[in-house]
Order: sequence, then C-alpha cells, then structure tokens
Amino acid sequence: MDISTVVGLILGVVVMIVSIMLAGASFGAFIDYPSLMVVMVGGTAAVMVSFPLSDLLSIGKVAKVAFFNKQANVPKLIETLVGLAETARRDGLLALESKVQEIDDTFIALGIQMAVDGTQPEVIEEVLRTEVDAVAARHRDGKSILDQGGRMAPAFGMIGTLMGLVIMLGNMDDPAAIGPGMAVALLTTMYGAVVANLFCIPLADKLGFINKRELAAMEIVIQGIMGIQSGDNPRVIEQKLNTFIPPKLRAGSQEAA
Repeated sequence: MDISTVVGLILGVVVMIVSIMLAGASFGAFIDYPSLMVVMVGGTAAVMVSFPLSDLLSIGKVAKVAFFNKQANVPKLIETLVGLAETARRDGLLALESKVQEIDDTFIALGIQMAVDGTQPEVIEEVLRTEVDAVAARHRDGKSILDQGGRMAPAFGMIGTLMGLVIMLGNMDDPAAIGPGMAVALLTTMYGAVVANLFCIPLADKLGFINKRELAAMEIVIQGIMGIQSGDNPRVIEQKLNTFIPPKLRAGSQEAA
C-alpha cells in the first residue's frame, strides 16, 4: 500500500475537521445534502458524458493503483539485465532460452525471447516500444478521467452556488433566511473544491508519477535488451543503464552486481 496516498487523504480530512472544531462551529452547518448531490452527481454526470462507459467502469482499478502500486526496483532490474548479458556473453545468446521461464518480468521475458529467436534488432525495439506506447495510453486514459473529475467538481460547485443564490433571492421577503441561505449556497463551492483538490487532482497526479516511473523502467529494459542482443560487454551495458538512476543508487547496484 502507498502510505503517502493514504496518509495524505486522511491528513487532509483531519485538518478540516480540526479547523471546524477549533473555530467552535457546528458540523451540521457544513452538511447540506442537496449541495452534495449537485457536486457529486452533477460532476459524475459530466464525466460520463466525456468518456465511454467501458473506460468509466475501469476507474476503480485505475484509482486502486494510486493506493496499491508496486514500483520497479531499478537497481535490481539493472542487476537482472546485467546478469543476462553476462550469460549471453559467456555461453551465447541461445543460452538465455532456458532462463526465459525464470524471468518474472513479462516485458523482459518478451524481449529476451525475441532476441533468442533471432528477431532483427529493429523489430525487437519496435515491438517493445509499441508495448510501452500501449501501457502509456492505458495510464493516460485512466488519469484523464480523474483530471476531468477535478475540473467538473468545482464547476458544479459554482453551479450549485448560483442555484442557491437564485433560491435565496427568491426569499428576500424573509431577511432571517438570507444568512442561512448564503451559507448553503457557499457549501457547494466548498464541496467542489474539496473533491477536486483533495481527491481527484492529487490522485491523478499520483497516477502520472507512477506512470512516469514505470515507463522509465521499461526504457531501461529496452536499452538492456538491445545491448544484450547486439552482444555488448556486460560492463558497458551496466554503465549505460546506470545513467538512468541517481549516483547514490548506482553504487548500490554495482555492489549488488
């Protein structure tokens, strides 16, 4: 589980609750079901108009990635690729065929299998990069749904506020109702801001960060596979792949290798 995601969301909710308590306000004053309905249902409706239903049904899996994501261990990844390069250098490229079944990373296994099968280098790179593009497209589609939710929630918060103002102005003959009416009208703006800035936008940014890390790891694999296929020296491959990671991690990778 991604602790920063969970802690961040909890902290955001807690700070609002504590602020209300310190101000001595009533929690009931911040609860208005019609306003909440305008923001949540209205925002959801707008997102549904923007995307196909098949994509919307996968939003649960997409959002789950922000809470449960297994980031690639890049130094370990480099160590694996260097080990495969050493085997290919010592025993020949065909010796890697017996190791394909032992490789947990399906992307590495795909590249090694094509190399063992004698596939042309440009074809290997094209296939691997097509796989990278497909992964990026899937991640981009999921992120865009949350981004759209982040845009729609404040918009419907404003719509709800305008609706509340119209209702309030219709009761101008009752001065006592103006204050509470204004408070209710402003609640929809608050709901929209909270949904967008605490949930939708941060989760979308987290997905973007995870996607960036995953694509970087896939690029390392591509460079490693191409080096193995061309018969490069394992040390040269290691040095090339180490340029993708910070120096402090390079030392750990070299020691592990």
